Amino acid sequence: MFFNSLEDLWVMSGHGAFVWSCYGLFVGLLALNVWHSRSQRAKALKQVRAIARRVV
Repeated sequence: MFFNSLEDLWVMSGHGAFVWSCYGLFVGLLALNVWHSRSQRAKALKQVRAIARRVV
């Protein structure tokens, strides 16, 4: 798609609010997914270490 100015890119023929809010929602959910995955991994590793300490 070709835009004549940055304002045209931002407005996108009146659809800019919808398009950019979708991009924002996508990036936010992606960040939330990464954060949640990392926290779950840390929690699982902590549980494994606790079990390993009890076994030894």
